[in-house]
Amino acid sequence: MTATLDDLRVQIDALDKELLTLLNRRALVAEQVGEVKKREGTPFFRPDRVAQVIEKIQQANMGPLKNEHVAAVWREIMSACLALESPVRVAYLGPAGTFSEQAALQFFGNSIEHVSCVSIDEVFRATAAGSAGYGVVPVENSTEGVVSRSLDLLLNSPLHIVGEISLMVRHNLLRLTDSLENIEIVYAHPQALAQCHGWLTTHLPHVERRAASSNAEGARLASTNPAWAGIASDRAATQFALHTVAHAIQDDAFNRTRFAVVCLPQTLPAPPASGKDCTSLVVSVPNRPGAVHDILVPLKTHGVSMTRFESRPARSGQWEYYFYIDLQGHPSQDHVKAALADLQQLCAFYKVLGTYPIGD
Repeated sequence: MTATLDDLRVQIDALDKELLTLLNRRALVAEQVGEVKKREGTPFFRPDRVAQVIEKIQQANMGPLKNEHVAAVWREIMSACLALESPVRVAYLGPAGTFSEQAALQFFGNSIEHVSCVSIDEVFRATAAGSAGYGVVPVENSTEGVVSRSLDLLLNSPLHIVGEISLMVRHNLLRLTDSLENIEIVYAHPQALAQCHGWLTTHLPHVERRAASSNAEGARLASTNPAWAGIASDRAATQFALHTVAHAIQDDAFNRTRFAVVCLPQTLPAPPASGKDCTSLVVSVPNRPGAVHDILVPLKTHGVSMTRFESRPARSGQWEYYFYIDLQGHPSQDHVKAALADLQQLCAFYKVLGTYPIGD
């Protein structure tokens, strides 16, 4: 006999109660874990531990749930349990509805204490001062390249990188009126304006473009005047009760932004090797012929792959540069350790910005 819809709903209700009982049992154990961590003085949040748990669950998954959906569910379970141990305060570029907030929620889960900041500088200050345990900052976009302000701040900050997250970025045009007509100003972060340059030139060629501190701030401004529009996320549209008058207007269909998770070393030391790690450095070399070539030699000699190499002016007035380098591997690995030791000997300035598992 085929089960009716009512029969199936009764089964689901019963299963939901079982799940809730098991989740609360897990939460009670998590509270005990929190007490042990408190006594031992060990970090409450361990991104490597989160990754290990999710990987084990995915390996045990027999379907029909997809592994990416299992990962999302378990991240939220672990986030809620961690909030019972010790709430995690996370700073990001606000206001609510930014891609930075979305990246923070995707990395930590929704059970965090939000610290919304008005600028990337403020994210660094809040995290370095301890008013937030962690900060989430954009560091690179697939269309526009590096976020230079984040790189400049990493240079002199006491914070280090302990994780990363990559988001597929979809920019939407938002406004109070559900129409493309009679728009006078479009507000967005400068990066978003650049990423949507082609669409704006084609569809709104005579509309003024104004920079905002964030896309969500641009959406907030758009919510105050029917002649204004903002470029922001679906989340911002909901947050500020705006119509989405054009979807996915970014010029690159595969537009992605990479975010770094930063904290003080005493909050969380460098995570142990996971097998899929990145080590980020910033170095400078003496201004002499062949100096840049020389710093690449140790990497080749010891078989270490470089995944990013960016230059930034040192602002010394002497045409000197800092070089930001991402390497595959962890300093605990012999070949990486040897390459870094040789590289450091060649540098006038050398700083490890962080070692962390490669993000999704």
